Amino acid sequence: MSAPTITTSRAIPEAHPSGGLLAAASEPSGRAGALAASATFGWRAILKIKHDPKQLTDVIAIPVVFTVLFTYIFGGALGGTPGRYLTALLPGTLVMGINACTMYGGARLAADVTTGVSDRFRSLPVWRGAHVVGSLLGDAGRYLLAAGIVVTLGVAIGYRPDGGAPGVIAAVTLVIAFGLALSWLFATIALLVRNPTTVMSLGLAITMPLTFASNIFVQPRTMPGWLRAFVGINPTSQLADAARDLMNNTSGGAGPVAWSLITIVAITLVFGLLTLHLYNRQA
Repeated sequence: MSAPTITTSRAIPEAHPSGGLLAAASEPSGRAGALAASATFGWRAILKIKHDPKQLTDVIAIPVVFTVLFTYIFGGALGGTPGRYLTALLPGTLVMGINACTMYGGARLAADVTTGVSDRFRSLPVWRGAHVVGSLLGDAGRYLLAAGIVVTLGVAIGYRPDGGAPGVIAAVTLVIAFGLALSWLFATIALLVRNPTTVMSLGLAITMPLTFASNIFVQPRTMPGWLRAFVGINPTSQLADAARDLMNNTSGGAGPVAWSLITIVAITLVFGLLTLHLYNRQA
């Protein structure tokens, strides 16, 4: 007589209801805030510099060349001694070194628009302006590098700021803020022309007159009247005077500093809003 066969049934796992899967899949993932998204795009801008170091050529070369050459070639003729001239020159080359870098953010934005990268960023579930704001904020690292080179080089060749570390930090902060404000201008140009080369060309056409038709290198008292009038209202001249007063702890710094702050706020409001408007209008 054969033994009865015992059949064991394996437990079959219960299938998940399809509605639960669909509900889980349809749940939106966490949306990055405007600040976090802007910081991410800022880090992207810094990483692009890491992978393309030649972008730092102007940041390093311009402060070094103009500070050293003008100090030792024109210092004796314009300031009596190179050391005395350096007191007025160094804050000016600080302004010049940072202003010379401000068009790169616009050129990078124009490249993103031309290659279609910005279209991919605009499709992400983040605040649309984060791409623009983050890219420009990432340039603050470039400006800080240029400022560090100018100050370190100046101290190495004999500059001693009477304003001490607080005055130098205040001047560097003010000049970097002006550079970030000016970056919005070139971001607007980038969205209008959509060509990196054109942005760089227009950037030079704007920054060169503002730099050399100013009081960065010489005092305007020997200039013709019409040129003196332009130098007087040139925001670069006001910024250079503000940096000199802060770094050298001289009197009368409140006026240039106040005008520089007003200029920074005005440029940021006008061109910042215009840039974001143009960026949001893109098809």
